[in-house]
Amino acid sequence: MNFALRIPDYYKDEIMHLKGDVSINQFIINALAEKISALRTEAYLQERASRGSRQHALSILDKVPNVPPEDYDRV
Repeated sequence: MNFALRIPDYYKDEIMHLKGDVSINQFIINALAEKISALRTEAYLQERASRGSRQHALSILDKVPNVPPEDYDRV
């Protein structure tokens, strides 16, 4: 599939600066893939959240012991 794409100069200049060693075509394909992935992930998480229960999640968290973290778990 081919598309004629008009890119404003300010985007073209930014792409040229950021693209590194890849072609502009590959840069744009990667940007599209990232956007599609982000939108699909958002839809997936919204669907999962719609099946969830805040009360159920809080009841699970209530079972966690109230103790200080282990040394290896401290920030």
